[in-house]
Amino acid sequence: MNLQNIQAALRDSGQECWLFYDHHHRDPIAYRVLGLSPTMMVTRRWFYLVPAQGEPVKLVHRIESHHLDSLPGSKMEYSAWQELWQNLEIMLKPYHSVVMQYSPNNQIPYISLVDGGMLELVRSFGKEIVSSANLVALFEATLSQAQIASHFKARDAVDKITAAFFQEVGKRARNGGTHEFEMQQWIMEAFGREGLDTCDPPNVSVNEHSGDPHYEPTSATSAKIKQGDFVLLDIWAKCKQPEDSVYYDITWTGSVGAPSDKHREVFEIVRGARDAGINTVKAAFEAGRKISGWEVDQATREFIDSKGWGKYFIHRTGHSITSDIHGNGANLDNLETKDDREILPNTCFSVEPGIYLPEFGVRSEVNMMIRNGKGEVTGRIQNELVLI
Repeated sequence: MNLQNIQAALRDSGQECWLFYDHHHRDPIAYRVLGLSPTMMVTRRWFYLVPAQGEPVKLVHRIESHHLDSLPGSKMEYSAWQELWQNLEIMLKPYHSVVMQYSPNNQIPYISLVDGGMLELVRSFGKEIVSSANLVALFEATLSQAQIASHFKARDAVDKITAAFFQEVGKRARNGGTHEFEMQQWIMEAFGREGLDTCDPPNVSVNEHSGDPHYEPTSATSAKIKQGDFVLLDIWAKCKQPEDSVYYDITWTGSVGAPSDKHREVFEIVRGARDAGINTVKAAFEAGRKISGWEVDQATREFIDSKGWGKYFIHRTGHSITSDIHGNGANLDNLETKDDREILPNTCFSVEPGIYLPEFGVRSEVNMMIRNGKGEVTGRIQNELVLI
């Protein structure tokens, strides 16, 4: 834990204090931000209060009094619940508002980890509870220069594999055909050669399977890829080293042979929505204006709505990307949630609108990085369907 950085972030955001609280590892964010072991046995509630100024305060149960000894600050202890309440009220007395892992109306469920009863208790002391969402994004989603470099290294390898994938599909389709699962395994072998790692295998889907955003080919369900078919590839990976390397995550689509007019029409609409999202991010940073994730989703969604295809765009526009494929920064979302987290400097995220029909689906996914005061697409941009 870097206490100075946490306190500086609290002051910069105008907040008085950040109260971390856990019981039985309900809040993994607290362990990561504070640098606590995720395997530590926790059978009793603990609290750690970081003020914007001054010394932190710990509150721990007497039978687990050592749990926060690795952290700086004074210590208070409790055994009885009445003593817990009394000491917690004393800890919070100097402050009007308290930052916690909380999201109003559970709008951002990745942050809303404090249980309702604890929120009631803190409010009973006359305290206002403020969401830690933007602070968590600052500490969990902003990337170091080494992490940024690892993203671009993964990009180079994944872009090369993607181009080779479509060539391989075309070659096999003209020589008897291939299957989704076979091509997925072909990619996994390529990952091994390129020193890449992934949390899950890529999504290779053909025709109606591409209309399922989370389709997963298996040896039992795999469909054949042949002449005339529509193919979607969703591919994500990161470098095996270092451990905190950052994912690169893209989606491309193509047709084995000439695409149909409907394939082209839907792709052009999705491409336009993607570009609307990209340009919304770029324009905000060029103007020096803060922008939240939901605003980008709204821009892509309005574009697709204007073309009459809105009901077929059934997921958020994008997600935070870190050393986890779905990081804890701002998501581009005004559908599943209203993500009002700010898009921060040195963060990475996907822009991936899609239209999903019974017979096929189109998604066009790029990654964006915010650095040097600008928003940039980090890899190749698909501007027309791949002719496989």
